Amino acid sequence: MTYRVEGMDCAHCVQKVERLVGTLPGTAAVSTSFTRQTLRLELDESRTPRQTLEGHLRALGYVPALQPDPHAAELPPTPLDTPLHGPQGGGAWYRSGQGRLVLASGALLAAAWLLSLAAPQAADLGFVAVTLLAGAPLARRAVISARLGEVFSINLLVTLAALGALLIGEAAEGAAVVFLFAVGELLEGVAAGRARSGVQALAALTPSTAQLLTPQGPREVPAASLRPGQRVLVTPGTRVPADGVIEEGVSGLDDSAVTGESVPVRRAAGDEVFGGSVSTDGTLTVRVTREANDTTLARILHLIEQAEESRAPTARFIDRFSRVYTPGVVLVSALVALGPPLLGEPLSPWLYKGLSLLLIGCPCALVLSVPAAVTSGLSAGARRGLLIKGGAALETLARVRTVAFDKTGTLTAGQPRLSEYLPAGPDRGRADPDGGTLRLAAAVAGASSHPLSRAVTDAARARGLSVPAVTDAHARPGEGASATLDGRALHLSSTASAAARLGSALDAELGKLGALEARGLSVSVLHDDHVPLALLAFQDDLRPDAAAALTDLRRLGVERVMLTGDHERAAQAAARDLPIDVRASLRPEEKLRQLEALPGPVVMVGDGINDAPALARADVGIAMGGGTAVALDTADAALLGSSLRGVPDLVQLARATMRNVHWNIALALGLKGLFLITTLTGATTLWMAVLADTGATALVTANALRLLRWTPERP
Repeated sequence: MTYRVEGMDCAHCVQKVERLVGTLPGTAAVSTSFTRQTLRLELDESRTPRQTLEGHLRALGYVPALQPDPHAAELPPTPLDTPLHGPQGGGAWYRSGQGRLVLASGALLAAAWLLSLAAPQAADLGFVAVTLLAGAPLARRAVISARLGEVFSINLLVTLAALGALLIGEAAEGAAVVFLFAVGELLEGVAAGRARSGVQALAALTPSTAQLLTPQGPREVPAASLRPGQRVLVTPGTRVPADGVIEEGVSGLDDSAVTGESVPVRRAAGDEVFGGSVSTDGTLTVRVTREANDTTLARILHLIEQAEESRAPTARFIDRFSRVYTPGVVLVSALVALGPPLLGEPLSPWLYKGLSLLLIGCPCALVLSVPAAVTSGLSAGARRGLLIKGGAALETLARVRTVAFDKTGTLTAGQPRLSEYLPAGPDRGRADPDGGTLRLAAAVAGASSHPLSRAVTDAARARGLSVPAVTDAHARPGEGASATLDGRALHLSSTASAAARLGSALDAELGKLGALEARGLSVSVLHDDHVPLALLAFQDDLRPDAAAALTDLRRLGVERVMLTGDHERAAQAAARDLPIDVRASLRPEEKLRQLEALPGPVVMVGDGINDAPALARADVGIAMGGGTAVALDTADAALLGSSLRGVPDLVQLARATMRNVHWNIALALGLKGLFLITTLTGATTLWMAVLADTGATALVTANALRLLRWTPERP
């Protein structure tokens, strides 16, 4: 089941809900999303009815709403169908439950203050009323939390402080405590809505309707109902309703909201398009390739949810620390309140100091310090086409020392073309007018999705060659592809793999290989188990921003290394004008050994197609894929745009986020330390103590929200 949980507005709320649900019998696979305010779980209702689950959530101050089962509806809703609301349901703050509580208690507090001027002897009644009104929800949540295993909750600390204030005759300060705490919770919810704004913007991109092309003409249908294979019409100024391929028309596509690229890209028949992109000046006929719940945008939103579950090591440490810290605060407060009176000191002043310590020790700001910054960082990155799959990857990126790049499809544009084709072995020196061996190469290349293999099949198609059918076709990651034709094993291999398989049989071709590679061409060898049959040379230009991206990384103090299976001469020629070290002729297992030997943490950047082992072995893998499914599903981060400068941008974003985290922790602990000293010296009042906690939470949240305006520094 999936619930939308209104009021789950902070990292502490998320942890509280997870702990609550996890303690109930019959629950499993519990996961929460702060960004989308959702709770997912499996529930055995014979052990815990859903009404019981929902009742516990309401008792803690949350409003659960069960979402429709996407598999039960005739037209399955996409994740984009469920609107992302602001704090407490998306209306104005004063219409929310927390907003009404703040207004009511604030009005009572003002009335009690006015009453204290006119009738001082009756003023305490008004302050007691404020304390009971605003404190009742806190006390109820504290009792429920204690029953469910979380004894030392923030609600308990504030409740004890407010009741203690009433007992020692400080009703005005008790009223101020609960009122300021209520204001702090409201501000936290409003700030959380701001932090979710980037994801809300993504969720709003896909239009709710689409113009479906039918034999009778265009017909408006819900975008969520589109299926692969259907054709839709996209007119100028409207958004593409789903991922697809253009069949007819030419237009500029504004992908800025998805990939972060600010300039519209010209696209025509055969090009892929993202759902949510805007057609700027042309009419397009688009064939849908993905269902609504599997579009690039839907995947991004899902991965952002997954990212929240992969918490940074710092966040996990703070969480463990707070579980010990909060009971420790209660113990120290009790010792301060009761210890001196047991030794003969007056009770009232020391009890007052103990209550102040309870409030100062509230862990809200500390617990919020890491996830607030990480959530803002992830949101800022998503709006710029920089997708990071979790706080752990973000924290590692901030400490990166070496970035390793694949060559083809990463440093190069990934659109190689077959520039030269030379028969070899027995056919050396002969012309190949009928493209006999090129047909064989295309047949073998069909087993691989590597850009070089696609270039071979494109060349054969351009010449109108008929490609023979093969059997046992399979790709060999990092080496090439193989297939069997009429009982003969054929291979399309990198030069290193061909040399290992053929040995001296390749010696006669080494001169040609060297000449081609010296010109910066990538060379593959078509061969059987014994002799080479042809040399295929490919031209793949460097990405226009490769040099700028590598220069940015050098400025950031990060080492750059190219790891490629290409021959040394071809790799050196490609990197001639780049600030990067080259390690070439690497087999897949050699790439992994190189990664392990580099100064770490190490980031690997690949095209997301054939670099999966290296992306997985690196401390952080970054997939270059232009938003393809492979790029989104592989590695720890993905660049949705085509710019290689996204790599240094990711490093800058990670470092900015971790600086923000460190400042947040310093603010939270620094303010607590300051007020601890002033409390023990008697200079802190109860309302100042709760203001210290609320103020620290506000400062931490405001500091984290600054990341939403983050932009990369580019000299």
